[in-house]
Amino acid sequence: MANRVEEAVEKIAEEILANTDYELVDVEYAKKEVYEQKTEELLLPIVEEHGFELVDVEYVKERDWFLRVYIDKEGGIGLDDCQEVSGLLDEKLEELNIINDRYILEVSSPGLDRALKKEKDFKREMGKLVDITLYKAIDGEKMITGKLTGYTKDIITIDETREIALKDIALVRLHIDF
Repeated sequence: MANRVEEAVEKIAEEILANTDYELVDVEYAKKEVYEQKTEELLLPIVEEHGFELVDVEYVKERDWFLRVYIDKEGGIGLDDCQEVSGLLDEKLEELNIINDRYILEVSSPGLDRALKKEKDFKREMGKLVDITLYKAIDGEKMITGKLTGYTKDIITIDETREIALKDIALVRLHIDF
């Protein structure tokens, strides 16, 4: 079983590398993408069955590897919801042996200042204030706060008139006033 999973991971990693715009992509990046994709496939039926939304899956290296899952629902996610999804996902991951590394599984709410990454995130938060962090400064600004007023697959529009290419954006988060 483990050999078939490793072969499948390798094949998907090769496809990702072959279909990417990056000149140099390391194996860790490809493995990360595969693990996130496979985890999403496992998770979707679980979260949908419970009436939750799968917001994001991240496989990140800090001191250790972390598999982070962000879920939400109308009215917010509670600790019991996270524990339920964590237990069901952990069982599936162990059964299928998809991730070969040692990792820590975390399931949580995306938080009030959630990152916007997918098309559905941008569409859901249209009209709200967002904080944008750019990879490098544009017109002397590396951090921009404004009202999200438009989105295409390549560009977001802030305050009706300012267009910013997604390739220039490191992070978009909902703005929170304290």
